[in-house]
Amino acid sequence: MRSATPKLLHEVCGRAIIAWPVAAAREAGAGKVVVVEGPDRPLQSLLDGKVTVAVQEQPRGTADAVKSAAEHIGGADTVIVLNGDHPLIRAETLAGLAEAHARSGAAATLATAVLDDPSGYGRVVRAPDGTVERVVETKAPGDASELELRIREISTGIYAFEGRALIGALEEVTPHNAQGEFYLPDVLPIMRAHERSVRAHEIHDASELGINDRVGLAKVRAVAQRRIHEQHMLAGVTIVDPATTVIDVDVRIGPDAVIAPFSSLHGATEIGVGSSIGPLSTVIDTRIGDRATVVHSYLKGADVGDRVSVGPFAYLRPGAVLREGSKAGTFVEIKNSDIGPGTKVPHLSYIGDTDIGERTNIGAGTITANYDGENKNRTSIGAGAFVSVDTMFVAPVRVGDGAYTGAGSVITDDVPPGALGIARARQKNLEGYVERRKQRDSGVQAADGDGKNVPESTGPGSSEATESGPSHE
Repeated sequence: MRSATPKLLHEVCGRAIIAWPVAAAREAGAGKVVVVEGPDRPLQSLLDGKVTVAVQEQPRGTADAVKSAAEHIGGADTVIVLNGDHPLIRAETLAGLAEAHARSGAAATLATAVLDDPSGYGRVVRAPDGTVERVVETKAPGDASELELRIREISTGIYAFEGRALIGALEEVTPHNAQGEFYLPDVLPIMRAHERSVRAHEIHDASELGINDRVGLAKVRAVAQRRIHEQHMLAGVTIVDPATTVIDVDVRIGPDAVIAPFSSLHGATEIGVGSSIGPLSTVIDTRIGDRATVVHSYLKGADVGDRVSVGPFAYLRPGAVLREGSKAGTFVEIKNSDIGPGTKVPHLSYIGDTDIGERTNIGAGTITANYDGENKNRTSIGAGAFVSVDTMFVAPVRVGDGAYTGAGSVITDDVPPGALGIARARQKNLEGYVERRKQRDSGVQAADGDGKNVPESTGPGSSEATESGPSHE
């Protein structure tokens, strides 16, 4: 993979590679799932407590890896062995292999596939009676003969074993190959030598094979994404253009939802019945209710209720809660705030660490100044309030039910219910200012109507121009 990240921790559609075969095994009905990893345990943080971890102290081959898990294998168990880099393996494939193995009465049943280009895979050598004689590895020159390299039937690396036969054969495996490793396929001729049968079970979806590099990762992701899209569409979801839509494996979408082009749905996102997402929207770990709309917006860790309208160009950050029928409009950012039912934040506003009651209107350019340099403070705005444009709330501050603010106000004190809060400088118009400025610029000293000289420093930034008496109305 040429990466600092271990291969099995690379993601395919929102799930680490190793988590895919684990999920498939559980869905297939496995009573126990054992993951073998190295001594550094790079996978440990990803796996939950329901997975048993066995440690292979040194990378000495696949047979040695399985032997590392021997203490977890019972003699009467049916043991399915699969590779951790097979994210596309289906639960149906594993269940089918287990059933075929149970019917055969064999010591081992090998899942095989026939490929047009089998390069890089172990070849399956059949006995005259059609059973499996052995698998020849092709990792290094000398592992396989020219004749064996012409075989197109390959080992998928997925096996079903009788537990007792597997444990016994593992003790007899030797590293007689160019790599000097203990290969798991070598247990097959050992079992045959003990007069036990080895069968093959062909699978027909070659896409269930593994990943060796980032080219393979991209191919596997494309197949996984297609499967995810098909599952949603067959369940009643409209995906307008699957080729431009990204949906992670754990995303849940209700019927009659519409996912428009260039939308990306990630993580534990849930989309309700009849909702419309996109175009050009990214939704991460967010719950969206029924019949909501999200247009050209970015949502992460938010909770969007039924019939809520979001966007375009809205940004909902973690902790943003929008109750039923509310709105976050154009160029609105909301973080860690509760927006009440029917409340509108139509445009050009930042709402952070704020609680807003129902049916309140937030005017354009509203800002809640929630950070004082050391702590985050909350703003509370009641139900039925009317916040005029360009209002700034310096938290902590409370605005009561039905209260109003004047346009352009900086609210630093609580506003009682039903009151009007205004906090802005008085306006003063200087008559004749433009003409006097022109005369000053031309070097002529002007005088006002009383014959008094007007200081040349008078201008937009001077004390004369900005003097306005009391700072608040």
